[in-house]
Order: sequence, then structure tokens, then C-alpha cells
Amino acid sequence: MFATALASSQPASAQSPFEDPPPDKIVITVATVNGSGCPAGTAAVAVSPDNTAFTVTYSDYLAQVGKGAKPTDFRKNCQLNLVVHVPQGFTYAIASVDYRGYAHLEKGATSVEKASYYFQGSSNTAAKSHEFTGVFDDNWQATDVSDIATVEWAPCGALRNFNINTELRVNAGTSDTTNTTSFMTMDSTDGSVSTTYHFAWKECPPA
Repeated sequence: MFATALASSQPASAQSPFEDPPPDKIVITVATVNGSGCPAGTAAVAVSPDNTAFTVTYSDYLAQVGKGAKPTDFRKNCQLNLVVHVPQGFTYAIASVDYRGYAHLEKGATSVEKASYYFQGSSNTAAKSHEFTGVFDDNWQATDVSDIATVEWAPCGALRNFNINTELRVNAGTSDTTNTTSFMTMDSTDGSVSTTYHFAWKECPPA
């Protein structure tokens, strides 16, 4: 369902197979938040003014191994359950997703970012993972682009919650865990880094 590109993606509205976004405002509210990577109050959702995307910003999403890390810190996850209110007569899908963060990996260490999403009541789950290898000390970004032919649309005329599951995992490998620390984040110190989900839109058939 996904093709992977380590580059910035175009918003869904720029992809010709999809229709223009609806003019009316959409509203996304967080129904539930669970996971070691997103304690209460540390994940926020915002919709772009042109209805082409929404972003999830994390402020405490950090996985780490080595000096100063707890045994359970090597893996962090977050499960968001979102209520998406869309204008009448429209339905949506996720055309692409941009994942961003920062990672510091010592020689011999590796990390993995995993993510999946699905609509409530659907058995179809879109999932993808991205691996990184030390030595690495920089911002990271990965983009997943949906296969247009198999994109999963929200059911027309039904309010189905949208579930997002993400995970960060850091593996020590052969790195020196006594004197060094390797880590990976899905946030940034200034709050400017976030995960962006680009919408695809289409009109529902008349009832």
C-alpha cells in the first residue's frame, strides 16, 4: 500500500487522481491517547488551513539505550484515536505521511521508526517502517506515499474514528552502552518537528 521516499512529499491536493479538498472546515479531536511515547498532554493535533493535511506534534517522544537510560527506554510507542469530522458529502483517505525527528546513534547502534493507521472497524491496516544505522547524528525524515489504486477511504456517511499507531525502537547492537547513549526522537526542542498526514479527498455518491 505504501511506497517509500526519503524526501518531502507533495500535498494530496497536488496529486491529480484526487479531488480538491472541501471548502468547509474539518475538525479533528483526540478521543484517546495511550503509550509510553505520548504521556498525557504531550501530543497535539492541528489541521492545515487549506484542509490538505493535519499534523501530530509530540513533545516527549524519546527512545534510548546506553548510559543513563532505563531498561524499558529502548522502545516507546503512541496510539492516537482521532475523531475526524468532515464536511457533508465528502470522504477522505491518507495520501502520504511525513515522519520527522532527531536521532543520535553511536557506532554499532541502530533504530527503527514504525507507523500504521486504520479506520475503526476496518481490517485494512497501512504500515511501514524505516531503519537507521549509526554513526548517525542529525535530523531524520521519511515519507510514505500511498498506492493510489489501493488507498483506504473512510466510509461515506459514517463517522469512523481514525487510529494512528507509532513506535520508536533503538537497538544497542555493538555500541558502548557503558559510556555512550544512543537515542531517537519524534519531536524537537523547539516544537517545530511533527508528523504530517496529507489528505486525499473525494465526493461521496448521492445517497
